[in-house]
Amino acid sequence: MNTKSTETPPVCSYEGSDYQRTFWDSGERAYEDAVEQIALKRLLTKPGKLLLELGAGAGRNTPRYTGFERVVLLDYSRTQLLQARERLGDDPRYLFIAADIYKLPFVDGLFDSATMIRTLHHMAQPGLALASVRRALSQDAQFLLEFANKRNLKSILRYLSGRQKWNPFSPEQVEFAELNFDFHPKTIRRLLKESRFSIEKQLNVSQFRVAWLKRHVPLKALVALDSAWQWTGAFAQYAPSIWTLAEALGASPIPAQGSFFACPACGSALPNVEQSQSCPQCGHYWSYADGIHEFRINPEA
Repeated sequence: MNTKSTETPPVCSYEGSDYQRTFWDSGERAYEDAVEQIALKRLLTKPGKLLLELGAGAGRNTPRYTGFERVVLLDYSRTQLLQARERLGDDPRYLFIAADIYKLPFVDGLFDSATMIRTLHHMAQPGLALASVRRALSQDAQFLLEFANKRNLKSILRYLSGRQKWNPFSPEQVEFAELNFDFHPKTIRRLLKESRFSIEKQLNVSQFRVAWLKRHVPLKALVALDSAWQWTGAFAQYAPSIWTLAEALGASPIPAQGSFFACPACGSALPNVEQSQSCPQCGHYWSYADGIHEFRINPEA
């Protein structure tokens, strides 16, 4: 994993990473994967036509979006998307886009649903990222957001015992590793409101993400406990992972019939074609290869 700066905030890239294999496929995160699947199913209950999966990675969650006619997988890492294509095959339901969340390559108001899971924690400017997502959504669209919670029980105990310097109760985000951030729930609520979202539901997820528990408590029992207590997120957010379902408020532009892509460099509409193309307005060249649309302004070499 490496970082890179452009005219937008710095981007965290998993280009060339074996994150899917080492983090998920190894089985050590079976508990997290299972409880996240439960949370997703509980929150994303309304079917739709077009879902934008932000930070799709290698497509771990993509097969779970069964209620949508089409799913757009967007990630900054092209190699992650290649892994997703290998995992998902050539199903016409899926469209693969390499792009920067701060510079989404779509016309405004296009999607009726979006998800951002295990992705916001890489955003140095989460407010800008959420505003970008809102522009891509239609009025009343549903937005499922997961974020890393700095005010979780483990960090509170570490802080009170003097083993942790940063304050879990303060509103600012904390960067515990390069381009890895934890956020205060009140701060995320404020940023969602400023970006014209209304929170509908919240869940506490991965409440028992403790190495000792995962080693000594059977997986099914631990997942059942987490599932039974996820609802408490409606009242107090204390888990390391908070799952939020929000609704896009206010009017959104209605895309012209057949419109889809927009140049992330200048915002002009682009033809919806499966081939490389140049923007007619600014001349920026956007490639298409191996079933992946390349819309990163300064892609990795």
